[in-house]
Amino acid sequence: MYKNLAAAALAAASVFLPTAALYAQSPAKAPAAPTSAPLKVGFVYVTPVTPAGWVRQHEEGRQALQKALGPKVQTQFVENVAEGPDAERVIRDLARQGYGLIFTPSFGYMEPTMAVAREFPEVKFESITGYKTAPNVAAANARYYEGRYLAGIAAGRMSKTGVAGYVAGFPIPEVIQGINAFTLGMRSVNPNAQVRVVWINEWFDPPKEREAAMSLFDLQADVVAFHTASTAVMAAAQERGRMAVAYHSDMRKIGPDAQIVAVTHHWGGYYTRRAREVLDGRWTSSNVWGGVKEGMVRVEGFGTKVPKAVQTEVLARQRDIADGRLKPFAGPLTDNDGRARLPAGQALSDEQILGMDWLVAGVVGKASK
Repeated sequence: MYKNLAAAALAAASVFLPTAALYAQSPAKAPAAPTSAPLKVGFVYVTPVTPAGWVRQHEEGRQALQKALGPKVQTQFVENVAEGPDAERVIRDLARQGYGLIFTPSFGYMEPTMAVAREFPEVKFESITGYKTAPNVAAANARYYEGRYLAGIAAGRMSKTGVAGYVAGFPIPEVIQGINAFTLGMRSVNPNAQVRVVWINEWFDPPKEREAAMSLFDLQADVVAFHTASTAVMAAAQERGRMAVAYHSDMRKIGPDAQIVAVTHHWGGYYTRRAREVLDGRWTSSNVWGGVKEGMVRVEGFGTKVPKAVQTEVLARQRDIADGRLKPFAGPLTDNDGRARLPAGQALSDEQILGMDWLVAGVVGKASK
C-alpha cells in the first residue's frame, strides 16, 4: 500500500518471543530429545504501531500467527521504517539475523525487498501490496475495493447532502480503485451522489489528514472516507458532527458517533498459512489477490445511527460479492470526463483493475495531485 513515506524515521526493533514452559528435570530421567529451532519470522512496518489503522491490522496478523503456531515460530517487528534505503537496511538486517520468512507490508518496500532477496536466496520474502515476485519472493494484496463499494452503499443511504469526501494518499491504482468503487456503491443507491477527492500525497500525516477532512466538510460533504494510515479523519468527523467510513480497522472508539461502517483488513489467516508452509517445506512463490470471499476484507462495525435495514442491505451485498453475483466494476462505466470506459454486460478484468488510472463519473477531482 504505502509509498514514499519520507518523513518516517527508523525505530528500534521490538522482539516478541514465544513463552517457553520451564520443566524441572528429574535426575532419574533421560534428557529430552533436542527440538528444532523455531522459524524466525520478521515484519517491517511503515508507521508506528497505532491502536487502529494499516499497521495495526498487520500487527494483529502477526499476533494471530504467533498464537496459531506457538513455539514453532519466533516473531519480531520493526516499526516506523521509511520506504527506500532505510527499509532495505532493516530488511537486510533481519535476513542476516537468520529470519527465514520476512513480511514487508508496504508498496514502497517492494524494490528494497527484491534487492535483499537477491542477496539471500535461502530466505523467503512476502511483499504485501507489491506485485513483483522471484523464486524466493511472493506477493499478496487484498481487494480493498470490494469493501469500498459496500461502504459506498452505506454512505449513499446515510448521506443527506448526497456529497461525500475522500481523503486520499497517493494516486496509485489501489487508491483509485477504492475511490471509484466507493463512488459506484454510493451511486448504486443514489445516482446523483458526488464524491469530492483531496490528495495529500502522504500516507501518515495526521494534521494533514485532519485538515483535508475539514476542508471537505466545508464543501457540503456530510460523510467522508479516507485512504490514509491514521485515525485523524475519523476524529475530525466526530469533532464536526459528521459521518465517516473507517478504513483498515474498526474505529468506533475514536468516532463513536461518527462511524457508519468500517472496511477492515484481516491478515492473520494468510500469514499463518504462509509460515506453516515454510515450516513444512511447502512454501512456493505466488501472487495472491484475495478479498471478501477469502476473508481478507469485510465490512463491520456499523454505527448506532445506521438503520437495521441499511445494515441488512450492505451485508446482503457483501454475500453477493463473496458468491460472485456482484462485481463492483461491472458496466456500463463512464469516467468523470464523460468517456465511455466499459459497456453494459461486461466487467473489468483484474488486469484492467490493477492498472486503473482514471476516475468514474460522480467523482469530483483528478486521478493525480
